[in-house]
Amino acid sequence: MRKNSENWLNLKVYKISMRLHTSRSFRLIIGLLICLPLTFGLSCDDPAPALPKHEFRAVWVATFHNIDWPSAKKMTSQHQQKEFGKLLDKQQRMGMNAMVVQVRPSGDAFYKSRYAPWSEYISGTQGLPPKPYYDPLEFMINSCHDRNMEFHAWLNPFRAVSHTRFSSVAPQNIVNKHPEWTFQYGSRLYLNPGLPKVRDYLVRVVMEVVKNYDVDGIHFDDYFYPYPKNGEQLPDKQTFEKYGQEFADINSWRRNNIDLFIKALSDSIKVVKPHVKFGVSPVGIWRNRNQDHRGTPVRSNFSSYDMLHADVRTWLEKGWIDYVAPQVYFNIEHPTADYAVLVPWWAKNSFGRHVYVGQALFKSKQGESRPWRDPNQLPQQLKLNLRYPQIKGSIFFSANSFDTNPMNIEQVLRHERYRFPALIPPMTWKDSIPPFAPQNLKVKGMANGNAFLYWKAPLPAMDGDTASYYVVYRFSQSSKINLQDPSRIIQISKAQTFVDLNRNPKKDYTYVVTAVDRMHNESKTLAAQYLPAEKKEGHSSGRSDQ
Repeated sequence: MRKNSENWLNLKVYKISMRLHTSRSFRLIIGLLICLPLTFGLSCDDPAPALPKHEFRAVWVATFHNIDWPSAKKMTSQHQQKEFGKLLDKQQRMGMNAMVVQVRPSGDAFYKSRYAPWSEYISGTQGLPPKPYYDPLEFMINSCHDRNMEFHAWLNPFRAVSHTRFSSVAPQNIVNKHPEWTFQYGSRLYLNPGLPKVRDYLVRVVMEVVKNYDVDGIHFDDYFYPYPKNGEQLPDKQTFEKYGQEFADINSWRRNNIDLFIKALSDSIKVVKPHVKFGVSPVGIWRNRNQDHRGTPVRSNFSSYDMLHADVRTWLEKGWIDYVAPQVYFNIEHPTADYAVLVPWWAKNSFGRHVYVGQALFKSKQGESRPWRDPNQLPQQLKLNLRYPQIKGSIFFSANSFDTNPMNIEQVLRHERYRFPALIPPMTWKDSIPPFAPQNLKVKGMANGNAFLYWKAPLPAMDGDTASYYVVYRFSQSSKINLQDPSRIIQISKAQTFVDLNRNPKKDYTYVVTAVDRMHNESKTLAAQYLPAEKKEGHSSGRSDQ
């Protein structure tokens, strides 16, 4: 990074403030720096950003080698279901509103599929279903939706066999049906992205999930072409010679192969189920600026564009994906890949799509380096995210990293960063039509001092959508109704009733209920009812705006 640049100066101001945030001289130093220009979105004389009302809060659940769930092979179906339910309850208590679950770890499936065998991580042997039989994907989707959480199906498209010696491989696996579609690299088998038949096949694999299951999103991680290994070349030269004549070099051809796959899948999802979101979680660095003037001003020797042939920035620019979840698995002030530099770059290069930052909770759990043993590292990262309106949330890797509560992350989320509920941010390019307001809201004081609310579902909006869930707000009579204040939210639920257990019967309240559709558009109009102090029945002066 150029040291005479204004951005460099802004970043140094921020870093100084982070190091001195507990210092007695902090206020004095901030006062001295107040006159410096700040274009990074930070202003020393401004209060910290307010907590957002809309935020994607999710956790990756890795099934590969039973990392997160199920915790062991050959677990009974009942035990699997109970374990997943506990996992969801824990995450929801911490404020999460979405789950990203791996349903195709390695050429296999956590669902009944025409194209892939049952995963060995669900049954112990690839090709064998869970016992007693159930559909894990359907169960997980229903479990999330019952809790009003989104479910994003995470698939690894090109990884076919995780280990050529130790993995269980069923006879019906695609590597046995079409060995000519694969190549070995290291100890793994991969489907060759350079073959048109492979790309077509993988679009069918993903669309099977889209068509057959009520998923909210399709999610890929960073695995496209395999991670490079020292001294080993990718064995796709013959494929390049056959299909890559129009390209000047093999790397440009490889990137085009992945581009073609991403665009074909994007188009297919939009035609079949346009409400399904499509997201990708690449490594945290697209390209270095010394490689490309559009790149990030860091000095890492690894990038998704050059090493994995995944041009994620182009996918965002062309609108092929709906969100990106870069794995910014670096600490603030990292010497070659600073979190505080990478996050603003992704915000600037989002092209109107959502950015959900991949948070390295596992590094806090492992305490692998001094920065990650600092209990302020993750809180500072989450606070920095708020400075950029393009950053719409976070995904934590991974679920089991919460088990030991590293650096008191549970308290940080439950009582600080996620202390107010959040709605998932709407994607207006997919759907911008809000539902109508709930009908016939009634609020009654109860004998025990609680308040009972009930209402009816709204009529369908212009696009046919009605309410998917409801948001209940509570305001004291002296306060202005401000639906952008998440601290006023007391319930987000699919239910059409609510009991306010925390009402002070000696205070006047106005209750507001809005309807929200599946794509998280909130009704512009609202239903409101006033409940005065020491009253047992709802007051007739309430209003219902339609």
